[in-house]
Amino acid sequence: MAKRSNQHINFAIVMRMQGWLLLIEAAFMLLPLAISWWFQESTALRAFLYSGAITAGTGALMAFGIRPSSSSMHKREGLMLTAIIWVFFSLFGMLPYLFSNTFDNVTDAFFETMAGFTTTGSSVIRYVEEIPHGVLFWRAMTQWIGGMGIILFTLAVIPMLNQKGGIALFNAEVTGITHERLRPRVSQTAKDLWLIYIGLTALLTGLLYAGPMDWFDAICHAMTTTSTGGYSTKNIGLDFWHSDYVFIVVIIFMFIGGISFSLIAATMRGNFKRIRHNNTLRWYCMTTLITTVAIFAYMVYKGFLDQHSDRFIYAAFDTLSAITSTGFSTFDYEDSGEFVTVILMVMMFFGGMAGSTSGGAKMDRLIVLLKNTANEFYRVLHTNSVRAVHIDGKPVPSHAVSKVNTFFTVYILIIMVVALYLTFFGLPVFDAMYTSMSAISNVGIGHGMTGTNGSWVALHPGAKWVLAFEMMVGRLELFTVLVIFTRSFWKKD
Repeated sequence: MAKRSNQHINFAIVMRMQGWLLLIEAAFMLLPLAISWWFQESTALRAFLYSGAITAGTGALMAFGIRPSSSSMHKREGLMLTAIIWVFFSLFGMLPYLFSNTFDNVTDAFFETMAGFTTTGSSVIRYVEEIPHGVLFWRAMTQWIGGMGIILFTLAVIPMLNQKGGIALFNAEVTGITHERLRPRVSQTAKDLWLIYIGLTALLTGLLYAGPMDWFDAICHAMTTTSTGGYSTKNIGLDFWHSDYVFIVVIIFMFIGGISFSLIAATMRGNFKRIRHNNTLRWYCMTTLITTVAIFAYMVYKGFLDQHSDRFIYAAFDTLSAITSTGFSTFDYEDSGEFVTVILMVMMFFGGMAGSTSGGAKMDRLIVLLKNTANEFYRVLHTNSVRAVHIDGKPVPSHAVSKVNTFFTVYILIIMVVALYLTFFGLPVFDAMYTSMSAISNVGIGHGMTGTNGSWVALHPGAKWVLAFEMMVGRLELFTVLVIFTRSFWKKD
């Protein structure tokens, strides 16, 4: 094993890898460039030519101009690279917005891009349908790239990273309590996950195109649904098509987006036993069903809509939109009463399964928290008892349980601190709490000033920068980003 140099952190290899990643981002920009050419949008075409050239040029300088003395990459380098690349991708990813005059300021352009890559979907674009097709495609693509993960894609296409800190990078970006690999090699696991992801996107594109959508809208909505991102090409979202078919198809794929991709892979290999005995999947299904029924009953009680079928579709749609952090919305939930608003807020907090594209605290952690709480109550009566938390019949290590407890503590603390910060800029307390939770859970659904009757556009620039950071912290599940701000990260072992 190669020894670490006297330098505590190998910054050179981190920056060189950043260069390779920027070259990949520049390659992604070729697709919206082609879309701009197809629709003969000269302004957008120039925007992507300039953006691609700047991104590729910077990436090439970093990838080929930096010569690290050591090619080794350890846990610290992996954490730093994972955290920083989301900032770099957003900084260069915002260039098409600026060059196309979609935004006239860096704050909104960065906010929109970070909301895209983190699949939060909170938009500061007032009139979506006035945006060029190429820019809309890039907007949807940022969510698609971020849904499965920037680093995960790189591990799939640059196999050499498998020997240079691939495991550290994989663990830093993939969500969950544990990080399950499908294959012994990290690069092969990344390829398998991305192939499933691409397959689901292609299937959804075909289903939407078979309905009322044209090919462009079908592709964009397939990318933002599979990634559980929620960006739309229409101002009023999916309501534009007035189609139950579209709602039902999107409901199914939002549900799939909240399932662990390792379970989806097991299903595709014919291993149905894992699904039948997976407790987290049962919790996810039951939570979704109970919430849907509760909202449906409330809609019946309040007299929303005329048909029970419409009520059930809308209830299921908004439940899954919240719990999977997709952020699509059908009816005006704010005007329907605080019951629906609060229950959707709870679903935003729960999130889908670990290892999925959804945000939130994750259902797996919630189960561990509740079971550990039950054990603590038991120990009040039986002081000397030793009871472990079991998931799917297997004991969860005590250090993993402790990490879950810490996660929830930090998660709630960040929500409260950012909410307090937002009240400084005039947001009412509940609006601030809702907005903060939406950002860290990567949902994009707001309330009040940021809700259906308001807009994220109205937020103060200082609020937008903090919320953009909160989105990134939530997407990388707190520790990957926050550990960089600790003294132990910079202290030599």
